[in-house]
Amino acid sequence: MRVLTIIPARIGSSRLPEKPLRSIRGEPLIRIVARTAIDLPVSDEVVVATDDRRVVDAVRPLGVRGVLTSPDHESGTERLAEVLQMPEFADWQLILNLQGDQPYLPAVAAAGALQQVRSGCSVGTAAAALRAGDLTNRNVVKVVVDESGRASEFSRRQPAGSPVGPGHSRIFHHLGVYAYERETVLEWVRLPGCSAARTQGLEQLRPLRAGMSIGVALCNCVPPLAIDTEDDLRCAQLAHRNRGVQTRKSA
Repeated sequence: MRVLTIIPARIGSSRLPEKPLRSIRGEPLIRIVARTAIDLPVSDEVVVATDDRRVVDAVRPLGVRGVLTSPDHESGTERLAEVLQMPEFADWQLILNLQGDQPYLPAVAAAGALQQVRSGCSVGTAAAALRAGDLTNRNVVKVVVDESGRASEFSRRQPAGSPVGPGHSRIFHHLGVYAYERETVLEWVRLPGCSAARTQGLEQLRPLRAGMSIGVALCNCVPPLAIDTEDDLRCAQLAHRNRGVQTRKSA
């Protein structure tokens, strides 16, 4: 089944204004995310769903289609669902949702999320091992994974009552990618609201609380940097400069 990768990109962000257009290595964040999506072996087509024409213009040089959607959506999944209900996307059945603030998602995470859906889960996502300090860092989303490999909780706080170790629920660093079939997306946005999702800003709590199964692919990789704050943006700039220095030294 062919895979449509959609990147929701909302222009308004309370923590990082105009986030999709902020510059990293001299180009807008959304263009870097779109390039990552293009390079994923699992992507057959890439679409950016946004509420601002400047974002559409930013990805045009890559040949990526930008789709203007309503500015009133409360979540990326609602924006994605609007795209799927457009006639030109009616034939796509398997969807990958790549978060617009995670420019360096490893290919293994996207492939793992899709495999969870192919194995029978309603939703697939991915996670990696926590790094030092992640457990108490509210900018890092944690996922608790049960013995069956499915998510039992997502939280920005340290999940309560979740021991770490063999035979127990385990806590991992959640990676910003989701996979699902078309009808699952449309069912997701019809679900009743969830106070926990609103409080923590974690829309995946909405289907989890409603009983949807969310399979978690555990990836042997360093969690990639997500761009949520000005500090994240500075870290991304520094990381790029350091890579350039290392490349020159090795040449």
